[in-house]
Amino acid sequence: MKALRYLALSVAAVLFLVPFYLVVRNGLVSESEISATSWTFLPSSVRWENFAELFSDPAVPLVRSMVNSLVVAVLQTAGQLLLCSMAGYGLARIPYRYSNVVFYLVVATLMVPAAVTFVPTFVVVSTLGWVSDLRGLVIPGLFSGFTAFLFRQYFLNFPRELEEAARIDGLGHWGTFWRVVVPNSRGFFAALGVIAFVTSWNQFLWPLVIAQDQDSWTVQVALSTFLTAQSINVHELFLAAAVSVTPLVIVFVAMQRYLVRGVTESGIKG
Repeated sequence: MKALRYLALSVAAVLFLVPFYLVVRNGLVSESEISATSWTFLPSSVRWENFAELFSDPAVPLVRSMVNSLVVAVLQTAGQLLLCSMAGYGLARIPYRYSNVVFYLVVATLMVPAAVTFVPTFVVVSTLGWVSDLRGLVIPGLFSGFTAFLFRQYFLNFPRELEEAARIDGLGHWGTFWRVVVPNSRGFFAALGVIAFVTSWNQFLWPLVIAQDQDSWTVQVALSTFLTAQSINVHELFLAAAVSVTPLVIVFVAMQRYLVRGVTESGIKG
């Protein structure tokens, strides 16, 4: 039975890794070999000079775009963890008259399609002069109703004994949150941080509209410029995709143990 389990896991791992191999393979060969009629799984020759060609392409500032994506992803992740955790803790632990109403309003925002709020958000950002500015890319994504909901579900199941001990020591809600709740919830924070980072890194439509000059492009916008109506640069597109996904792989490998824990501790039942 164990052998069959390992065999199934090995087959699944190979199936998941094949697309990544194909991306790297096509990025390190010539255009003619990619489009050749007699396609081979292993390339006839590896063109390492494609890296130099990619990073020296004046039409696509890939390094600058990756730096922009990193800044946006880190700031949005930090903002969501800070603001949503405080909102979730307030909804879960601080009693006040309209707490349920506020919670239902937060949940209601999850039912509104993103397309409905896209234009009003753009009008606000444009009025503030944040087009082609990192503020326009970062600030609209600093809060997430879904992340606040997950934090609330988690804090509802947080051990009350720890909070009561903090209250006996004279801490209020603010001190209890920062000195007791947060240090004992690092695993859950890490899990939601990974999800927020990956989501922010993969955003395309909003950066495409806001980042209207090359200096403010994110990596997803930069990737789209390899495939236009005028030209198709296939091998650079594949190689750039492989390079751009590297930070996500690093973050996922480093934090993967927290993802399962985050789902199990969120209080959501499948």
